[in-house]
Amino acid sequence: MKVAGYGTWESPISSKMTTESGVDLHLLKVDDDPTFSDTVYWTEIHFQEKGRYVICSADQNGHVVQWTPKEFNARSTVHEYGGGDFFVYHGVVYFSNFTDQVLYRQTDPSAVPEPVTGISKKYRYADGVWSPQKSLIYIVREDHEVVAQGAKEPQNSIVVIDPETKLQSVLVSGADFYSCPRVSHDGHKIAWAQWSHPNMPWDSTEIWLAELSKSGQEVLPGTQQKVAGGKDVSGQDLSVIQPFWTANNELLYIGDETDWWNLYRVTKAGVHINMYPTSAEIGGPQWIFGKTLYAIEPNGGTRIVTSFNGELGILDTKDLSYRKVETGLTIHDRFGWTSRGSIYSIAYSANKFSQVIRVDANTEEVQIIKVSMSPPVDIGYFSIPEKISWQTTNNEISFGLYYTPTNKDFIAPDGELPPLLVRAHGGPTSSFSSNLDLKLQYFTSRGFAVLCVDYRGSVGYGKKYRHRLRGQWGKLDIEDCSTGVKYLASVGKIDPKKVCIDGRSAGGYTTLACLTFTDTFKAGVSHFGISDLEILMQDTHKFESRYLDTLLAPLDQGGRELCKDRSPIHHIHNIQAPMGFFQGDEDKVVPPNQAEMMYEAVKAKGLPAMFVLFQGEQHGFRKAENIQTSLDGEFYFFGKVLGFEPAEKHIKLHIDNI
Repeated sequence: MKVAGYGTWESPISSKMTTESGVDLHLLKVDDDPTFSDTVYWTEIHFQEKGRYVICSADQNGHVVQWTPKEFNARSTVHEYGGGDFFVYHGVVYFSNFTDQVLYRQTDPSAVPEPVTGISKKYRYADGVWSPQKSLIYIVREDHEVVAQGAKEPQNSIVVIDPETKLQSVLVSGADFYSCPRVSHDGHKIAWAQWSHPNMPWDSTEIWLAELSKSGQEVLPGTQQKVAGGKDVSGQDLSVIQPFWTANNELLYIGDETDWWNLYRVTKAGVHINMYPTSAEIGGPQWIFGKTLYAIEPNGGTRIVTSFNGELGILDTKDLSYRKVETGLTIHDRFGWTSRGSIYSIAYSANKFSQVIRVDANTEEVQIIKVSMSPPVDIGYFSIPEKISWQTTNNEISFGLYYTPTNKDFIAPDGELPPLLVRAHGGPTSSFSSNLDLKLQYFTSRGFAVLCVDYRGSVGYGKKYRHRLRGQWGKLDIEDCSTGVKYLASVGKIDPKKVCIDGRSAGGYTTLACLTFTDTFKAGVSHFGISDLEILMQDTHKFESRYLDTLLAPLDQGGRELCKDRSPIHHIHNIQAPMGFFQGDEDKVVPPNQAEMMYEAVKAKGLPAMFVLFQGEQHGFRKAENIQTSLDGEFYFFGKVLGFEPAEKHIKLHIDNI
């Protein structure tokens, strides 16, 4: 074993390996026709094809085929973030195509997709289902045609589509946002989730249902009714998501009335039953459509597969008994359950890459269908995270995942402490996962410690913790990142003189704010992060256009002052740390001018600054070469400003003022 300083270790985990060794598993579905076949479908993000989304399927024997032809990209952009890109019925795949956002139908893997919707309107589609009783498609539509006609924002609704005539009509409208339209098994009712500005789907949302006409083309007048959500008796927000119907036409949904997202059943008498009361969450932030967090046993079965705290569990609705199923993995979501007794999921753990698995619902035998990555790397290069917590401000507790530097070929000189990379997650209503991530292991295998901070406002710790960031963004997240560093320094795990920070999107904002308002961090890198909060409030897409009303305050109710107080761009005089920026030029969520303004300001101060603009990238990098450049470039930047020499000599990016 060689002795070398932290940050200089040679590692087999290259930036190229993070994209060339596999794909990203996105969404999973099974055939909505319970009588069809035991086939699972999922989408893969192919980095080597400029981030193209490809639908794949596998039969019970694990035989994998690709469906999406090269000239298609199965990716919706409803809410800009998309998701809910496809659904399947009787062996036919329906998907949204990225370039034109038209809904297509594909009858088999070798067939040419046919449009189901017209191509003349600026419509986008997501989260659809096929109703066999009506032979119709029910789906969320986002109408951008109205913007071209002068509307301030797109119009969202639930529409019904006849795939034979391509005719469609609005079924439900009036709210700002919709998700999860689901038709009951007898075809008589439809349920959905909805919410309106300034709420996000983890704030105050509602579950509604209505009776369908005999044709299924409209809801019967006077039958629309709110079933759950809005506010509780004390006026507190209720987040209710993902309605589904049981075989006997009872409604299920996820709600956070108890402070935790639990699973509820609505009886025929209208009684709401928490089916498994627990201080753990089955739900998560609905940033994208289609992440199915539970699945109901088909053919009238009484069981439900669930994902409380990420574990795969089976809940029996007959006696409300629950048992955990051991799969060898720790995190499971995006479920499907076929009539032949197969439970499918995307699952992963701290030492295993995400994979599509099949679990026999009766024997609990586990079969691996598809592994997202299979790089030839020994586990001796992987750092396994430790869940930690620490005292932060206001006598509260913050949480995180701590990774030690790990490389089976190297140790550091006696007495040397490692540099620390703090990671701030996006959202900011999100959290970190303990999944095996090569982009993180890239750093730990080169001698960095990493702290992934689930600051107050993160999900997975109950509603009270999630709501702590209300009005406090740019304050509590900064404090939690800073106190996390101080905690690790106090127990002798890191070198406090070599602390860096990075983040993406909202995490990029926290990164820039930490560098602006504290002296804890010696350098930082923002990936498509926010520097001016007021500009973001005035110039972003519909889904998040009122998000900051809750995280800060409405502009006309003190928000403008808070934006100036907490925006890094207005406090350049405070900045003493080098900064790097990576940005996509087609980003509609955080426009490129956010990074450009901050970069120019930091450069003008004479501080080391780096700015890389990627052509053709949106919010979040999907092209292999750009993912590689941003990873190599960040490490190169930290090496230059902290004064260590990375083992890789090929990395060359321009840094100003160095």
